[in-house]
Amino acid sequence: MEMPPHEVCYRALATRDVRFDGRLFVGVKTTGIYCRPICPARPAKPQNCVFFPSAAAAQGAGFRPCLRCRPEISPDAAAWRGTSSTVSRALALIAEGGFDGEESVGALASRLGVGERQLRRLFDKHLGAPPIAVAQTRRILFAKQLIQDSELPMSAVAQASGFGSIRRFNDAFRKLYGRPPRELRVRKAMHTSAVSVRLGYRPPYDWDAILAFLAARAVEGVELVEPRLYARTVEIAGEFGSVAISPGRTHLEAAIRFPNVGALLGIVGRLRRLFDLDADVEAIGAHLSGDASLAPLVAKRPGLRTPGGWDGFELAVRAMLGQQISVAAARKLAGRLVARTSPVLSPDVTGDERLRSVFPTAARVAAADLSSVGMPSARIEALQGLARAAAGDPDLLGPAGPYEESVARLLALPGFGPWTAQYWALRALRDSDAFPAVDVALLRSPVVAQKGKRPTPKALLARAEAWRPWRAYAAQHLWAHDGEPAHD
Repeated sequence: MEMPPHEVCYRALATRDVRFDGRLFVGVKTTGIYCRPICPARPAKPQNCVFFPSAAAAQGAGFRPCLRCRPEISPDAAAWRGTSSTVSRALALIAEGGFDGEESVGALASRLGVGERQLRRLFDKHLGAPPIAVAQTRRILFAKQLIQDSELPMSAVAQASGFGSIRRFNDAFRKLYGRPPRELRVRKAMHTSAVSVRLGYRPPYDWDAILAFLAARAVEGVELVEPRLYARTVEIAGEFGSVAISPGRTHLEAAIRFPNVGALLGIVGRLRRLFDLDADVEAIGAHLSGDASLAPLVAKRPGLRTPGGWDGFELAVRAMLGQQISVAAARKLAGRLVARTSPVLSPDVTGDERLRSVFPTAARVAAADLSSVGMPSARIEALQGLARAAAGDPDLLGPAGPYEESVARLLALPGFGPWTAQYWALRALRDSDAFPAVDVALLRSPVVAQKGKRPTPKALLARAEAWRPWRAYAAQHLWAHDGEPAHD
């Protein structure tokens, strides 16, 4: 990957510029350690610094992670966003456990629809490291985080971070840190069954805006929203648990309850996508501010993110339920669907008696009698058609497929129109350029009006060309400025 000039990188290090956190890492030749640019340690001399685009690239060059600035809680590298959708999709699969280093790079490339050689070339260009190095670095840094931030036993940490055995786990730590993992543990009086994990981001972060967005759509029993808390139930491979997120000064704090610690790394990946933690909001804001109409909106909400979703199927169902009705009405329909399909969860599982249901899987929706949910029969058949398709093809609503192909597959299903598919892509695929141009709220926004008249979808698309590759964030700014979307 082409890095900024050495003097620019060093200036960011010398000033501890938070804007570069996650975008570059510095290796110090005299110590053999690599750091974040915001490390509190005194910067080394310029001639002793080597800069890398990712933690994996720094470790591949033989540097070991700093114990002071903790690269494991740095925002994920975001330099590829808007540049390579293939790398974006690959990182999403790695983050959610779709590639653990044991699976061949060829299999990962096949899921992405590209050749193995092409995938390696793209990773080298954008991250400076091959896919297996990125996956291995993610595993060991996640293990380091669990060692310091949780009370999990070492065997559970090894399992949660994807190591096949405790021996491999210990060997990896001795090789990288020069000491056994137990020596990195900081004893804390936590005494909780939840695993605490810090989720780093590059500030600013508009917590109030993302919480308001999620609160408007929260389904009773599945989600819980309070001023400084978002919690929800989760289901993975037939096992149940919950996650609770609260804001910190420079990170979000996640409390995860789940019986299978092997799912923790994937859960963290989903949470990062749900809360859009890897966005480079400064770069996005600078680009969108080139439009005089959007500039005041960006200035008002410099940390605005585009909320993602917990699960692709869940978001597709929510989008279908919300077609041509209000957000509140869609929320009620989702509540009825959950009530007719969800098992009742114990507070021992979720940690809160108010969290008692889970959003249904594709298999449960396909098999359920939905006649009493309160929807037209055609909508019910379309919903269950989606469920049958998703149950038969696990990758149908996942992050593996190219954006255009994923949208095309959805449009081929009954009940999916342009708005539904684009809105789903914006949130489920985390596509920064997805843009539901037929959205009623966007079309009636005074910000995009021309001489007081609403634009047509075609005219709005033409206007939005200047916002690429960040049209999804432009839509979020318009929604936040004018109120919530007309439907969801």
